[in-house]
Amino acid sequence: MRTLFKGGTVVSGAGAKRADVLTDGEKILAVGRNLKQEADAVTDVSGCLLFPGFIDAHTHFDLDVAGTTTADDFYTGSRAALRGGTTTVIDFACPNKGESLHHGLELWHRKADGRTFCDYGFHMTIDDWNESIRSELPDMFAQGVSSFKMYMTYPAMMIGDRDMYWALKELKALGGICGVHCENAGVIDGMIAEYKAAGELGPDSHPRSRPPYLEAEAVGRLLRIAQAANCPVVIVHLTNHEALREVEHARQRGQRVYVETCPQYLLLDESLYFNPDFSTAARYVCAPPLRSRTEQEALWRALRRGEIQTVSTDHCSFTLAQKDMGRADFTKIPGGLPGVETRGELIWSYGVAKRRITPARMCRLLSENPARLYGLFPRKGILWPGSDADIVVYDPGLSHVIQAEDCVANVDYNPYEGFVTAGGIREVWLRGQKAVDRGAVLDESPRGRYMARGKCSL
Repeated sequence: MRTLFKGGTVVSGAGAKRADVLTDGEKILAVGRNLKQEADAVTDVSGCLLFPGFIDAHTHFDLDVAGTTTADDFYTGSRAALRGGTTTVIDFACPNKGESLHHGLELWHRKADGRTFCDYGFHMTIDDWNESIRSELPDMFAQGVSSFKMYMTYPAMMIGDRDMYWALKELKALGGICGVHCENAGVIDGMIAEYKAAGELGPDSHPRSRPPYLEAEAVGRLLRIAQAANCPVVIVHLTNHEALREVEHARQRGQRVYVETCPQYLLLDESLYFNPDFSTAARYVCAPPLRSRTEQEALWRALRRGEIQTVSTDHCSFTLAQKDMGRADFTKIPGGLPGVETRGELIWSYGVAKRRITPARMCRLLSENPARLYGLFPRKGILWPGSDADIVVYDPGLSHVIQAEDCVANVDYNPYEGFVTAGGIREVWLRGQKAVDRGAVLDESPRGRYMARGKCSL
């Protein structure tokens, strides 16, 4: 079936231009002014912007963590993603220490296959390093897993500097790329012990025990390890200007460094942790923590200048009852926020509409750059002949107030409750089929496909 999107403005990483889009089945057939080809259906998108389907390269669905399991599994999380214009997610296959990479990949396929509404892929977490893990890496690439994740904090996941160096050297030889969670675990543990000893057990101790300079220290240390290994790396969920300085120094040395941040670090600030009501404060606990408003502005400047390449969500959702597990001890509050459903509208409303970034920059951050970085381009990330017909129709006239009761994610709050959008997502098309219409998810059953990915081309 051929569908003609007529009268809209097509947004790419290079700019925005008035153009029609013709799709044929699951693919884009043509893009241009006043297309005359025959179509089975015509969709009038006059006054709207057409974005390539958004890609969220940092989600955690159906993850066991902190003695519980995330509220969103692949079914509910991907449905929320699709409603928010995200047509592809890349989640994290997470084998436990002592388990094989193959076991982790098989487990995540069981969690996701046949239960995911949008297209999906997996990063592979490396939390052990030995000859067995090393020997599995080539087959990960063969199965479409070309990106990896390592942690510099969390005892169940962290990997030491020596093993990180060896792992990065091996990934460099194979043409892979690795994202790293950067925080100084040792000093953070020491600070946590001090706050506990002083009886300061509330959510406000969370940001105080994980200050921004300990994130910056870990970023700097990682980048020196990556320099030794001569391997490109991704700094995930970066939050502050001191960490950005470490990235700048590494780039000046000639290193390839990619940076991701998240909407929560652009729009929410650390004052939320100091609310006297536990339930209200605990819902914002995530790692790294929310930072100051000054840091928010530093991140927006970095986005505008192209110093940050992607905005993902780190969607890791818990209900208020789950957050309540840490009422007597802030370290037992499950860390993470929902965000996959609201990212596109927030970045448009508080980025583009406020003239902090351009529509083209938004397209690079949410679509084109993650597609290039994680081996999906040009199948994803661009509206161009031959690409998948993943289309987000953004209507500047559909402004609304974000409310948890309107969302479909499996949580009972929204961290952006009360935020007013500048316009909204009118339609979402997944591989040529309308999947969302004015907030209603039309698909009755999941039809997302696993995306075997190639190597980084950013």
